[in-house]
Amino acid sequence: MVKVGDFTFVILVYDFNVKRVAKALKITRKYLNWVQNSVFEGEISRANLTKLKLELNSIMNPEEDSVIIYTFRSLRYSERIEMGLKKGGDEFII
Repeated sequence: MVKVGDFTFVILVYDFNVKRVAKALKITRKYLNWVQNSVFEGEISRANLTKLKLELNSIMNPEEDSVIIYTFRSLRYSERIEMGLKKGGDEFII
């Protein structure tokens, strides 16, 4: 049984070399919703966040690639504002 506190909301942004970007996309889409280009968001369990980080780490070259993960304990005080062309899916809307 998963407790509510075991999930966190994350925004993940990556910049991978073109040789590895397709693999990074495939891995990240297993866990999070695509927003645009190399930006993803969604609720994820702590266990799956650990798996996601391990999978991305296994394909990345730390001298060329980067990943930034913003974690939020609560969305209560957050706001999402979209402007211009919408590029991502409608899987998750805050």
